[in-house]
Amino acid sequence: MSRKPEDLSQYHGHHVVSGNELRTQFEEEPDPRQRTSRIWRRIRHGIAITLLVGIVVAGAGMAWAVLSGRLTLPQPASQPTVATCPAGNYDYLPTAKVTVNVLNAAGKEGLATQIAGELKARSFAVKNVGNERLSVSAGAVVRGGFAGEAAAFTLQRNVPGSIYVRDGRADASVDLVLGPSFKGLADPKLVDQTPGPILCTLPTGTPGAHG
Repeated sequence: MSRKPEDLSQYHGHHVVSGNELRTQFEEEPDPRQRTSRIWRRIRHGIAITLLVGIVVAGAGMAWAVLSGRLTLPQPASQPTVATCPAGNYDYLPTAKVTVNVLNAAGKEGLATQIAGELKARSFAVKNVGNERLSVSAGAVVRGGFAGEAAAFTLQRNVPGSIYVRDGRADASVDLVLGPSFKGLADPKLVDQTPGPILCTLPTGTPGAHG
């Protein structure tokens, strides 16, 4: 008859302490400061992740708003850089077909409103009236894109001492930017309505001309 295996955890009725139990008894309690440090580290990581997610969501939302047209970013003040001057002659348009924005860069209060009223009296389609931060050496700047060249020519004939500056707009509207040396519109009875070129520089001897 086989003998029953001896219980190695008992010796003469006493419990034998194993190595694992002995190590458990001598293990040090975790330092409370270390435990607190780990907790704060987890909190900081959580806050950082939350902020990162918030930035990503906000950036995506702003990008969507810009692309959808709900948000317009401010543009820096435009500068009058003269590009290649349009060549050839242009026909004088019926003024009702010329859409113009009148902008005051002269520092004279009420000037844009006054000139806008005079242009309306000549049947120009005045759209916006306001101020412009622009250094204008000529009496006035007529500003527009390729589609508005004939409109720019027509407006120039009504604004002596003005020069043309091309910009990147796609429509046929033009801006009339009034400078400090602006003297006024031409007499409506004396406006030359024959075909002619756009002026990008003033003739020598004209007030505000260079050369």
